[in-house]
Amino acid sequence: MKLQPAQLTKHLQGPLAPVYAVSGDEHLLCQEACDAIRAATRAQGFSERQVFNAEANFDWSQLIEAGASLSLFAEKRLLELRIPNGKPGDKGTAALLEYLARPAEDTVLLISLPKLDGSAQKTKWAKALIEGPQVQFLQIWPVDAAQLPQWIRQRLSQAGLAANQEAVELIAARVEGNLLAAAQEIEKLKLLAEDGQVTVDTVQAAVADSARYDVFGLIDAVLNGHAVHALRMLDGLRGEGVEAPVILWALAREVRTLANIAQQHSQGIPLDRAFSQARPPIWDKRRPLVTKALQRHSAARWGRLLIDAQRIDAQIKGQAEGDPWVGLSSLCLQLCGQRLGA
Repeated sequence: MKLQPAQLTKHLQGPLAPVYAVSGDEHLLCQEACDAIRAATRAQGFSERQVFNAEANFDWSQLIEAGASLSLFAEKRLLELRIPNGKPGDKGTAALLEYLARPAEDTVLLISLPKLDGSAQKTKWAKALIEGPQVQFLQIWPVDAAQLPQWIRQRLSQAGLAANQEAVELIAARVEGNLLAAAQEIEKLKLLAEDGQVTVDTVQAAVADSARYDVFGLIDAVLNGHAVHALRMLDGLRGEGVEAPVILWALAREVRTLANIAQQHSQGIPLDRAFSQARPPIWDKRRPLVTKALQRHSAARWGRLLIDAQRIDAQIKGQAEGDPWVGLSSLCLQLCGQRLGA
C-alpha cells in the first residue's frame, strides 16, 4: 500500500512493515527516505544487513535464498534490493512475487527503484509493491520550482537557521533543481550565518551557482509561460554543453503534440479525449499545465510554431541561414506567449 513521504517518520516509530519500496528519481529525497528506514531497523534490533544490486545477470535466486535462510546468530535482518533500471525482467518478477507472497520472518526488505512510469506501474510486480498489504510503497516526487522556496525554508529551519524571503529566493535561484546542492549549501550556511540569520549578503558570499538545468525542466517552463525562466534554462543548458538538436527534439515533440491536440479540439473533440488519444497520452497530473499552454495559441498558430521548429532543424543541419540558438530562444519565447516583432 502507498505511504506518503510526509508520513514516514511517524510510521517508523511503530512496528515495521515486512517490505518497503522507495521509488523516484530525486536522489537526495530517495536517499534520505532509505536512510530513515535503515535507522529505524537499527533502532529496532535489525543488526544484520545484506545488499543486492539487481543489475545485468543478477542471480535472483539469491533473494529467495536470503529470505529462506536463517541468520547465523538468529538476529533480525535488513535486506536491501536495488533495481537501478526499474526493470526486474521475467526472473526478477517471479522472484519478487514469490518473496512478497511469503515475506521472511524477522526481516525487512528495502527495495530501491527509479521512478516507475505508467506502463511499469501496470506490471504484476509493480502492482504487488504498490497494492500489496505487506508492502509500504513510497513514491518520491521531485520538488518543482514553485515548491522549492518552501522546501529550502523548511531545511533552513531544520538546520536552526532563519532567512528572509529575498535570501530564500536567491538560494532557490542558485541551486534550482539540484536538491543535493541546496542541502550542501545549507550546511555551509550553518557555519557562516551569524546568530542563525541568513541574509542576502550571506547567500551571495557563500552559495555557488549550482543550478541544474535539464531539457524537461525547460519544457515545463515554456508550458507554464515563464519566459525569463525559460531563457535562463536555455542558456544554462547551452553552458552545460547540451547540443541544440537535443533541445530542439524535446521542444518540437511538445509542439507537435500540442498542435495535434489543438487541431482536434478546434474540430469539437473534448480536451480530455484529445489528451487520452495523444501519443504518448497526457497523464492527469500534467493536463492542467498543457491546458494552460493550449490557451495561448490557436490551432493555426500551433501549426506555424511547428514550422518554426522545422526551420531551426534546417539551421542546425546547415540547410538554412541563421543561428539555431537564436531560433530556439525565439521558439521558447513564443511558446511562453510572447509576441515577437517581425
